[in-house]
Amino acid sequence: MAISIKIDPRPSDEALRELWLSAWGDAGPGSWRGVLARSLVHVGAYDGARLVGYVNVAWDGGVHAFLLDTCVHADYQRHGLATRLVKAAEGAARARGAQWLHVDFEPHLAGFYRGCGFRPTEAGLIRL
Repeated sequence: MAISIKIDPRPSDEALRELWLSAWGDAGPGSWRGVLARSLVHVGAYDGARLVGYVNVAWDGGVHAFLLDTCVHADYQRHGLATRLVKAAEGAARARGAQWLHVDFEPHLAGFYRGCGFRPTEAGLIRL
């Protein structure tokens, strides 16, 4: 599998919608333009011209960055692609001045994120 990893590729809404539907089971937001406009970095994985993986890094404008929306098309899962995306996002966020990379995840993803180098911390959450 010759997958290329691209920093800030600006994928189309249609490409992101197709990926999101496969990875999450719904079409996601109507448009990703606003999301990408507030990103410190986003990373895409491509099989040729096809977007098959994506991760976004939002930030506070200072030293804290936040990993969001890690996803891989169902046909490409279980090949280490999500780990490659997270590592590329980590390196790009570091290069752009972030000193901390945060991630929230569901319990069944703890092993994956630990494998990417994240350590557990205490956090709080309010559903709005």
